[in-house]
Amino acid sequence: MSIETLIAQYGLAAIFLGAGIEGETAVVTGGVLAHQQLLPLWGSAAAAVAGSFVADQLFFLAGRRYRDTARVRRIAAKPAFAKALDALERHPTVFILGFRFLYGLRTISPIAIGTSHVPARTFMILNAVSAAAWGVIFTGIGYLFGDTLLDAVHSIMPKHKLAGVAILAIVVAVVMAAIRYWRGRSGHANPKPLSSPQKPSSS
Repeated sequence: MSIETLIAQYGLAAIFLGAGIEGETAVVTGGVLAHQQLLPLWGSAAAAVAGSFVADQLFFLAGRRYRDTARVRRIAAKPAFAKALDALERHPTVFILGFRFLYGLRTISPIAIGTSHVPARTFMILNAVSAAAWGVIFTGIGYLFGDTLLDAVHSIMPKHKLAGVAILAIVVAVVMAAIRYWRGRSGHANPKPLSSPQKPSSS
């Protein structure tokens, strides 16, 4: 079952889960559905914010509590993990605020931050600010700019509103995947030195 179908059937709960697991496509789709008055706008944004915040808090806590386990060590061996720690060391506040917007670092970053010296309270506050911005921005994109593409879709199939939303969500997903791929290629063309995971300081 696609994320678009889940959101159409289960509404805000699906946006909450989709924001934490799937990402921008679920949130943009929620904005489009809010524009179509199938979901409340601020409810869609709140579900996106909450889903993203909760997911990254859980990843952070997993990194902090299970940093010495074999599973986290395997994750720490990935180049993206060291890249996240390197960026965290150079610009901690900016990185925590912005990692969910970065290609290839969204899921692994809160785990990496959990193994670092960053206090849990600091991460929670910055994570809340970042999740709020991310959720509102991508819900707004769906709400404000989805109508243009929906008009084109409805001109082809005017009686199938949810089908039009699904097609729009697929288009959004393809565009975002292309942007992520391009950013990933750019990052690989200029690799940065990797650093080792840091142990959290005792508090």
